[in-house]
Amino acid sequence: MNKNKVDGGVREKCWQTVRPFAALLVGALIVGPYLVGSMLAQATTDAPVTPFIRVSEGFVMNAKKSSPIHRSVQTPSGRISYTEQGTGSVALFVHGVLLNGYLWRHQLADLSDIRRCIAVDLLAHGDTEIAPDQDVSVTANAKMLKELLDALNIDQVDLVGNDSGGGIAQIFAALYPERIRSLTLTDCDTHDNWPPQAFKPFLEMAAAGGLRGTLEAMLSDKSVYRSPQALGPAYEHPEQVSDGSIEQYLRPFLRTEQRTRDLQRFLAAFDNKQTLAIEARLKTLKAPTLIVWGTDDVYFDVKWSHWLADNIPGTRRRVEFKGARVFFPEERWEEFNTELRAHWLAAQQKSAS
Repeated sequence: MNKNKVDGGVREKCWQTVRPFAALLVGALIVGPYLVGSMLAQATTDAPVTPFIRVSEGFVMNAKKSSPIHRSVQTPSGRISYTEQGTGSVALFVHGVLLNGYLWRHQLADLSDIRRCIAVDLLAHGDTEIAPDQDVSVTANAKMLKELLDALNIDQVDLVGNDSGGGIAQIFAALYPERIRSLTLTDCDTHDNWPPQAFKPFLEMAAAGGLRGTLEAMLSDKSVYRSPQALGPAYEHPEQVSDGSIEQYLRPFLRTEQRTRDLQRFLAAFDNKQTLAIEARLKTLKAPTLIVWGTDDVYFDVKWSHWLADNIPGTRRRVEFKGARVFFPEERWEEFNTELRAHWLAAQQKSAS
């Protein structure tokens, strides 16, 4: 039950705001009975900080691992916000649309014993601060990642991407292959399959001017966010997404009018010409690559995991998580982290040999 009570009039107003968008999404997303029962996890496989960094939290060490620390650093693209945890070789995690670095909290907590884990907030997302005219396209975000690494004096990373962050990761890897130690792609924008058909009603709603009202509705009544008409289909178990997580993801977009406009510009810039433009380079990428895909994703069919495996010569392993959906790094984090550990170790051993 949502702790934030709204009266009937406000609730109806919220639903009136999102109803046109919801009606479009229902037809695109609901293809069978809505599953909310728990499912057994299964997997099948084919073969130095700079002086101008702003720190907003203290750094605490325990016996085994560090605690997460939130920082920001100035780059040509803006003041980029990120959370980091751990020491050593760097793993860089890239989220997708409507989320932020909070998506990767379980990876930072669990993998910081073997990596300096950095979860960035993309342009137009989270706490990252940009100018009103800053390019926020996926290609601009890939270039921002290079600027971030340059600002932090980081040479190479184990790059991990999800959703539109996976598309950004592909562009970054293609443009700057020398910065990649290893690559991991999960359900994401691929080739010409984006924006995905099931997400187009959301884009149409945003283009029609309904973005701020829809965000306000999902924050006023968190069940709207979890519903099949909104972001419920992105989760295997949407009923388990906490109110706090929804606040973490969506509240930054409403802090100012500019932040809402920045998100709208990010959505309007969706164009698969950007991934098609780097396809030839992607097909020469030799970095050890892991591909992990949820089989129940309504946005990115599992066939795209095969496309990536077939077209990235560095692919070492392709894994399917049965029943998982696009945001499985949050829901299936234990399984996913096991795959990441093994992938990084294998890439490290290969590099040393």
